[in-house]
Amino acid sequence: MQIRKIEAGDTKIIASAFQVIGWNKSESQYLNYLEEQEMGKRVVLVAFSEGKFAGYGNIIWSSSYSPFREKGIPEVSDLNVLPHFRRKGIATAIMNRAEEIISKRSDLAGIGFGLYSDYGVAQRMYVLRGYVPDGLGTTYEWKPVLGGQQVRADDKFVLWLVKKLKTKR
Repeated sequence: MQIRKIEAGDTKIIASAFQVIGWNKSESQYLNYLEEQEMGKRVVLVAFSEGKFAGYGNIIWSSSYSPFREKGIPEVSDLNVLPHFRRKGIATAIMNRAEEIISKRSDLAGIGFGLYSDYGVAQRMYVLRGYVPDGLGTTYEWKPVLGGQQVRADDKFVLWLVKKLKTKR
């Protein structure tokens, strides 16, 4: 298995791999990720298993989630592993590398995930890795969800977590 930063030649491969499984992830998304990586806004880690693209994840240095952004907490985001590569340690390897990179700049790493069953495996993995809720409740479209408020259980309904890292600065 190889984990490395995204390169220009990867964008078409990644988009194509997700199209094959019916996920709408266009090459322009990955071209944008690559551009933001070149500008220092994010790091995109791609995983290859036996020479084949298997998955990716992002480190966003300035999160769209304002409590992370205000405290300078980098966010691990958009971790995706192709279904036929799951349960082989690829997500764990991406997370290990992401946390290693973050630890050179921050004592904390943040992550958010949806609160319905599609995120069940991710929810479990992050908690087992030591991520704990940030104590600010949930958000919907980046805004705090208030008691009694009704929201849709979709990708915009998120719980945010943080993990204390051993820094390597």
